[in-house]
Amino acid sequence: MSDKKQINYTFIISIIVTLLVVIWGMASPKTFETVANTMFGFLVDKFGWFYTITMMSFVVFAVWIGFFSKYKNVRLGAQDSKPEYSFLTWFAMLFSAGMGIGLVFWGAAEPMNYFVAPLGAEPGTPEAAQFAMQKSFLHWGFHPWANYAILALALALMQFRYNKPGMVSSVFIPLIGEKRVNGPIGKIIDIFSIFATVAGIATSLGLGTYQINSGLKFLFNVPETVSVQLSIVIIITIIYIFSTVTGLDSGIKHLSNINVYIFTFVIIACFLIGPSIKILDTMIEATGDYLQTFIGSSLETGAFFNKKWYGSWTIFYFAWFIAWAPFVGTFIARISKGRTIKEFIIGVLIAPSLASFIWFVIAGTMGIEQGLEFAKEAIKSTPTTLFSVLSNYTFGNIISMICVCLLVTFFVTSANSSTFVLAMFSSNGDLNPTGPKKILWGILQSGLTLALMIGTSNGLQMLQTASIAVAFPFAFIMIFAMISIVKVLQKDYI
Repeated sequence: MSDKKQINYTFIISIIVTLLVVIWGMASPKTFETVANTMFGFLVDKFGWFYTITMMSFVVFAVWIGFFSKYKNVRLGAQDSKPEYSFLTWFAMLFSAGMGIGLVFWGAAEPMNYFVAPLGAEPGTPEAAQFAMQKSFLHWGFHPWANYAILALALALMQFRYNKPGMVSSVFIPLIGEKRVNGPIGKIIDIFSIFATVAGIATSLGLGTYQINSGLKFLFNVPETVSVQLSIVIIITIIYIFSTVTGLDSGIKHLSNINVYIFTFVIIACFLIGPSIKILDTMIEATGDYLQTFIGSSLETGAFFNKKWYGSWTIFYFAWFIAWAPFVGTFIARISKGRTIKEFIIGVLIAPSLASFIWFVIAGTMGIEQGLEFAKEAIKSTPTTLFSVLSNYTFGNIISMICVCLLVTFFVTSANSSTFVLAMFSSNGDLNPTGPKKILWGILQSGLTLALMIGTSNGLQMLQTASIAVAFPFAFIMIFAMISIVKVLQKDYI
């Protein structure tokens, strides 16, 4: 079989699998929801311990290989290669792909949810506020970024140091050989990678659309209707397809830089208009609490009480980030040529975690300072929680408008990054895929998002649950990725 036929095989099967899942969800939503929830419920109940210890192993491995191993000065590429992008641009691109809409969506809402319903504390108390920050740090700090770093590091080594295709299956070359990777095993891994990427992005784009629409309604009384949401998706689709087609060095790079500039402005503005001293106190104490309780909190599964809570929050997040690993890891690998492993870990693990901590402290503190009754009311609508919080502060509405712009730029950067990765996946790992492939995947992503938003009342949530359940094998893939990294570094594989 020729390479071209193999490429078409992976590409066509991936589209068929994705479309069949979406058609099933739209034609028989109750059955689809039941099966997806049953699968996910089973995994959370029976394998919560596995998700927990696996994510912890990613953090330990990333810290070890980046700061304590003899391999920390190895470059992702030839030893004399130089980074393609400045540190700021590189960080902007990986941060936009790795978190994006989720930070804006949950920045105020998540700490306030914990403040209203904490574990082991009375709602609305200082203990509840402390719990809120500790759990927000846990869910959005080192764990998700270590998760991305493992797969990204393995892929970057294979792509740039050993000239292998930019496919998730390439991670297995040091373990089972190139011949087997090019066979059915590798194709199955790559097909699942494409499905997980499409499903994850479709749900995120849908949630981003809802929040943009909610923000416009909150600020300008724009109605939350299907026609408005359709317009939002179409406009943003045109923007992100154009930016993706123009390539990494033009569209994606510049949009990611704009993203970070706007995000930085929002952080500074919120700090200045908010309870600044309280924010500083909270940042110091929450960081200390996070570090002090890191091991214990990282390994909590709800074995003794509130297992349902851990399943709904911590285990759900861990599973969701693993489901995102194929897309985010592949994109980070693509832009990381020339970095040493130490630089890579600083940029992918440490820097974005610190940015997430700062944002959650600022947005969370601003919300919690409004009191328990306000928090109860605000979290009734997660998409508008941040806007509700900002409306209580001077210049809050102006910052809310900027946050809507930030949502749009995060929306665009997440979508064009995923479109680029999907085009890579369906082009046998070509690091510079063709424009037609990018356009096709861009249209398919938006089409699937709209179909699920319009076709069923909770189609996005169903697809999210299904993608997490299906992505369970990726936890094993990433465990093997750690073994592959060590093996390929111990011996010059080529």
